[in-house]
Amino acid sequence: MTQKQLPDNLHPDTLAVRVAVDKSQYGENSEAMYLTSSFVQPDAATAARRFAGEEDGYTYSRFTNPTVTSMEQRLARLEGTQACIGTSSGMAAITLLCMGLLKAGDHVICSQSVFGSTLRLIAGEFGKFGVQSTFVSQTDVAQWQAAVQPNTRLLFAETPSNPLTEVCDIQALADVAHAAGALLAVDNCFCTPALQQPVKLGADIVIHSGTKYLDGQGRVIAGALCASQQLVDKNFMPVMRSAGFTLSAFNAWVVLKGMETLAIRMNAQSANALALATWLQAQPQVARVYYPGLASHPQHALAMRQQSGTGGAVVSFDVKAGNPADPVLARQQAFHVIDSTQVCSITANLGDTKTTITHPASTSHGRITEAQRQAAGIGQGLIRLAVGLENIEDLKADLDRGLRSLDTSI
Repeated sequence: MTQKQLPDNLHPDTLAVRVAVDKSQYGENSEAMYLTSSFVQPDAATAARRFAGEEDGYTYSRFTNPTVTSMEQRLARLEGTQACIGTSSGMAAITLLCMGLLKAGDHVICSQSVFGSTLRLIAGEFGKFGVQSTFVSQTDVAQWQAAVQPNTRLLFAETPSNPLTEVCDIQALADVAHAAGALLAVDNCFCTPALQQPVKLGADIVIHSGTKYLDGQGRVIAGALCASQQLVDKNFMPVMRSAGFTLSAFNAWVVLKGMETLAIRMNAQSANALALATWLQAQPQVARVYYPGLASHPQHALAMRQQSGTGGAVVSFDVKAGNPADPVLARQQAFHVIDSTQVCSITANLGDTKTTITHPASTSHGRITEAQRQAAGIGQGLIRLAVGLENIEDLKADLDRGLRSLDTSI
């Protein structure tokens, strides 16, 4: 059927609803889900051209599927990149990033504050294959600059970081990377393009765990890399075809539909998070609150410039203990607050419309060493909240139940 062409210069909210592959001959309004492993070719010669990449056309869902393409096109437009490649998870996206860009002897500079599995992947798994890595302060540009070596090929940052919401200066890191002939990759999971577009600040590649806010309701696992067409075609797609970090059509469809409400959810959840962070900051049982939207956050001004004037939807805080130096006591106190909740979901996932609560030191960052946790500032008394869409007074009451019964005199 004849397709309407979308006009140029549409606003992001419109792109999030409208960008997709062409409709089928049936004219469906909601994007179709193509649950098929392969695609029938009109003849052998066409099949040969398509498998060789000489002609556009879908061949095999391990690397080409119309539903996945719709998700990729929509996310690329929202991030302001030329292209996007979907993956089976956020960690698969980071693995694809490293496999597509790095070889033995290359060097990566990475924030020491990134997600625990990312630390293990870069330092451990890729280290086994000869990729060198240096981990530096998320917020100290001088450390990033000092870590540059002749073989540095990639700088990797996550901003805001998980779970302490540290914010790096994307433009400054892009300048460091480009002066060294390297690329800057930014994990944009916490903000999403609804709040932050790293490529507009100089980043070359944007990483997503679509499992989080892009889906928005905790239903599927998905990931993506957004970058230039050349990087996707020359560096990432060949690895995808060989290694098969495949995003399923069903999961892509769920993320595709989730993006339609992304801005609405992010704005509402961020407003809830700011209200909750402000309240937590006033509680006598709370030692410190980590949230970029608070004036007390060390990178507050930078976050307000980079993140569309909002702090996002993740709040972390340290509970008070009678002896802050006692990690066993701090862990007991944190567990008490978490276990006293009746509304919040105790799970390490985030980005859900349901508020989730977790103890990072024993969950998301439980597999890294204590030294690595200390370097990242993740103590045993730290609690992370991914704030959802519940009534804010209900969330305050849920946390107050554990906080008010906390014995800080131990």
